[in-house]
Order: sequence, then C-alpha cells, then structure tokens
Amino acid sequence: MDVDERFDWEGRSIAWGRAGSGPPVVFCHGTPFSSRVWSRYADALSADFTVHLWDMPGYGESSMHPAHAVDFGAHAKAFAALLEHWGLDRPHVVAHDFGGAVSLRATLAEKAAYASLMLVDVVAIPPSGSPFFQFVKRHPTTLDELPPYIHEAILRAYVSAASHRGLREHELAELVAPWRTEAGQPAFYRQIAQYDEKFLAENERGLGDLSIPVKVLWGRDDAWIPPATGRRLAKLIPGASYAEVPDAGHLMQYDAPVALATALREWLYF
Repeated sequence: MDVDERFDWEGRSIAWGRAGSGPPVVFCHGTPFSSRVWSRYADALSADFTVHLWDMPGYGESSMHPAHAVDFGAHAKAFAALLEHWGLDRPHVVAHDFGGAVSLRATLAEKAAYASLMLVDVVAIPPSGSPFFQFVKRHPTTLDELPPYIHEAILRAYVSAASHRGLREHELAELVAPWRTEAGQPAFYRQIAQYDEKFLAENERGLGDLSIPVKVLWGRDDAWIPPATGRRLAKLIPGASYAEVPDAGHLMQYDAPVALATALREWLYF
C-alpha cells in the first residue's frame, strides 16, 4: 500500500494512503522508519477494514523542511489534525516505536478519540534513548556533514540492530532509502536531536486517564527497548493487556510477521 495522497498542515506536506472498507484502522510508524513497516499489514487487513497509513513530517515521503519541528508534540498535533482531515470517528490505532508516544499524546493532550489502541514495541515512557541517540544529540550538525557513504554505513548498522533475525537486503534498503537523499541525511540527525523525554514524562502522568481498550505487544528479544519497559507500560494503563512474542526484536514486523499478523487480527476482531 502506497502513501500517495497529500495533506498540507502548517507548511508541512504529509504523505498518506487509504484502502479497503469497514471500520477505520490507522497505523503509526516510529523512528527511523516510515509507513513502509506497516504496508503489508495494511494490505492484509484492507478486505475487512478501512486502513490508513501516513508518514510523519520529516519521515518517509513527507516533507523534511529543516525549520519544522519534529518532536513528539508537533507530531501529536499533526496526527490529531490528520484524523480530523480524514473525518474519522474513533478509529482503531496501531502504533510502533515513536508512534506510540505520538498516538498517546494525541489522545491525552490533543483529545483525539480512538476505539482502541495497540502498542507494539513503543517509545512511550521514560527512560529511553540508546547510546547512539545520546551521541547524536551531542553532535547533530557535525554528523550532517558526514560523507554520504559513511552516513549510509551508520544508517545500515543502526537499522539492522533493530531486527533480531536480521533484515533481508531489500528490506534494509527500503528502510534506509528516505535518509540517503540530500534532504534525508540532515533530517535523520535532526529528528534525533529534537527527541525530548519531557513529552514521555507527560504521557506517563496521563496514562491512568486512558479508558479505551489497550494492548501492549513486545518482542521478547527487543534490543532497543527491553520487555521490562513494555511490562511497566502495561501496568500503568488501566485494563491494558500485555503479551510478548518470542524470537522477535524491535522490528517485529520483519522478525515475526505471522505472530504479529495473528495478534493484529485477534485484537481488531475482538
């Protein structure tokens, strides 16, 4: 499924796509990824649901203007505006990584209404941020100037580490492609430099107010965000369920596609 539609919001051009018919389902990607991590799952569900994909501003096919903020707060506002643009009434939301914090903030702070929320290996509560994240935050402009072949080597090593089983070459190439362009290289380091845990702390304080069905799903071998964080997140959300998928890392979409597809169907058909 492609994101070939455009929504203009506060100077940003947000790429999105929609397919199928039935109850609405919206997929949110994380960093440093794009809607591509969810495209196969959206295709599979489109027979029974109206599925929506989008690339956050600064990611994928969306605009990457250096003057535009790409923090959690900006993305939550963009997501709430996009839901309004789509005219959706309480969609099911499925989020991965950074998309977890964005979708949580959109409902907690921007008052977006969901039917349910499924959180897959998400960034949602502090602490967070790998040693690489901390390094980039100290040297964002220096890394902008790296020769492209060094930048690509960093990208490939970093993204590869998100998978437990190992990514196939075409999968890895697709995931790093948006960051290899002239606009993409500085955008990659910019989104890390603007990563701010204050939004995660604010999310954590509001989790007890959630009253929708929530499922937290985690890769048992997630090397980026340990399952202990997922278990703690689930305990903070009233009534949330929690499950772990064996032999899956942070990119469960690629490590355990059958298990993830099964969990999605079981959740959305509840």
